[in-house]
Amino acid sequence: MVYLWSATREGKVAEEFLSGFNGVLVSDFYSAYDSISCEQQKCLVHLIRDLNEDVLKEPFNDEMKALVHEFTVLLKPVVETIDRFGLKAHFLRKHKVQVARFYQRLLSCKYQAELARRAQDRFRKNEGKLFTFLDYDNVPWNNNNAEHAIKALAALRNVIEAYSTESGIRDYLVLLSIYQTCDYRGIDFLQFLRSGEKRIGDYVRKAGY
Repeated sequence: MVYLWSATREGKVAEEFLSGFNGVLVSDFYSAYDSISCEQQKCLVHLIRDLNEDVLKEPFNDEMKALVHEFTVLLKPVVETIDRFGLKAHFLRKHKVQVARFYQRLLSCKYQAELARRAQDRFRKNEGKLFTFLDYDNVPWNNNNAEHAIKALAALRNVIEAYSTESGIRDYLVLLSIYQTCDYRGIDFLQFLRSGEKRIGDYVRKAGY
């Protein structure tokens, strides 16, 4: 887990940090990520949330409700497979047929409602980034880990925002990066610091985790 500090949300920060990255980037729909050259998985939880908000905006929009219903029908068995077998491509690839059929129906529709057309355009734009996780092991279909990780920083910001400096924030983020990494790997943060080791991997090997 790594936290980076930037005074702005300029896309170049992510581009520079991820230069040469050849894994699967799991992210929200922030447009700066679109220019990064690697496989991507957009957060489906964000997408579901946005679609539900659109339905609430226009509860009598039958086209929008039908679109959301079809997406729900598509996603439900995928999540059930994940609950049963985990994020294993061997089990998830079978859903690619249903994904292709969903897209075939969705993109052939001639929607009259603006919300439905916008949703259709969003699915079209991200067609190659919504179901990437079906082809890879251990690639999540959401960015809940990142959402959870940012809460620790947000909690501190709410307490010391008026007194924080850029230098102080950078130092805190170094410690927070170590703490969150230890937490995800089941390592006692204080014991790691007291060990004198500089690499968590070395500490894990010596401590026998």
